[in-house]
Amino acid sequence: MKKSILITGCSSGIGYCVAHALHKRGYRVFATARRQESVERLLAEGLESLRLDLNEPDSIQQAFEEIMHRTHGQLYALFNNGAYGLPGAVEDLSREALRAQFETNVFGWLELTNLVLPIMRKQGYGRIIQNSSVLGFAAMPFRGAYNASKYAIEGLSDTLRLELMGTQIFVSLIEPGPIATQFRANALKALQKYIDIDHSIHGEKYHAVLERLNKQGPAVPFTLPPEAVLKKVIHALEAHNPQARYYVTFPTYLFGFLKRFLSIRLLDKLLAKAGNNN
Repeated sequence: MKKSILITGCSSGIGYCVAHALHKRGYRVFATARRQESVERLLAEGLESLRLDLNEPDSIQQAFEEIMHRTHGQLYALFNNGAYGLPGAVEDLSREALRAQFETNVFGWLELTNLVLPIMRKQGYGRIIQNSSVLGFAAMPFRGAYNASKYAIEGLSDTLRLELMGTQIFVSLIEPGPIATQFRANALKALQKYIDIDHSIHGEKYHAVLERLNKQGPAVPFTLPPEAVLKKVIHALEAHNPQARYYVTFPTYLFGFLKRFLSIRLLDKLLAKAGNNN
């Protein structure tokens, strides 16, 4: 029987790349997406696809039950990938904005993870892969909501890994830096929806943020294609002892190193400069 994997956020970018590549590699891939038109396109491209909106518990439950029906109650792996970033200063974030960020990036992932865990415990094995970010351990200005959501995923994943110690269920975090995806386009929509730029003390800064989000092509140096993440996902799926963390892109390696050796004061200066320049 083919190893099965459930992937969220497959309409474009990392999820789309990983879904197609793993399908070609012989996995039975359940490629999920929020919009029905994305599901139809993935089906036309030869993937098994279902609608799964991380903001809707009923959607999560229905997709999960259908996958369990098709696999006779088995699932080798879950790749939590669907997410978006809300740019904005912390003092401009409303409760509604932060809740929306966490609904998609944290609560939906947790709900789905808690659905698959009893299945994996029963079968005696499984892989849970969380697509985090360099911003899951190195905060940058004007990214507070996204930073917080990824820090939360890191904390939940580290805790879950400890709780699963001694089982054959492994939890891995992927921590990419800049990847060429639709991330900026989605971030622009979120910014326009939730942040009142015209009445913010940071109004001038937001114009620079808008310029970066509207820029065509890579907006920052060291941007890699989604295939860079794919390599780490494959290792997390197939290694006998997968790593707890997988760094992707030079900025992740750099800030991972600097966080270990620099003082907080000096690291803050570097992160502030990097965040304000990008």
